[in-house]
Amino acid sequence: MKILGIDPGYAILGYGVIEKTGNKFKPCRYGAVTTDASMKMTDRLAHLYDSLREIIDEERPDVASIEQLFFNNNAKTAIMVGQARGVAVLACVKGGIDVEEYTPLQIKQALVGYGRADKKQVQIMVKTILNLKEIPKPDDTADALAAAICHGHSADTRKRFKELKIR
Repeated sequence: MKILGIDPGYAILGYGVIEKTGNKFKPCRYGAVTTDASMKMTDRLAHLYDSLREIIDEERPDVASIEQLFFNNNAKTAIMVGQARGVAVLACVKGGIDVEEYTPLQIKQALVGYGRADKKQVQIMVKTILNLKEIPKPDDTADALAAAICHGHSADTRKRFKELKIR
């Protein structure tokens, strides 16, 4: 199974494509799509969409795993990140892949075994699970890979749960 992980953002959108075979994970491609603050928001969103579609077309993932948004106070930032997240979901759907969503707590639980783990613990687990020489930078890239790994761990259980609900 090939999984595209996405950490949504309008300035930096992290992505990571991994392959899961049995219980083993292998990194295929990862990085970040960035937009300049001087760009109009519509141009930033278009760049994010086009870049993700290119990644999807080249890598042909089976599924996408995206982090759900979590914000405390700043409504303006939440709206802008929400727009970028919507563009990312649209790019996946238009690219013909299903999208699975996970909360930050679920991602931390899947990687570290503790839902309140700090960012550094998650990054170390990403590096370890994918057998990388160093922690991926920027942080958004490591977060995207974490989302992909989370789906890799959860996919079979989610599938069984959906089958039980349908019947």
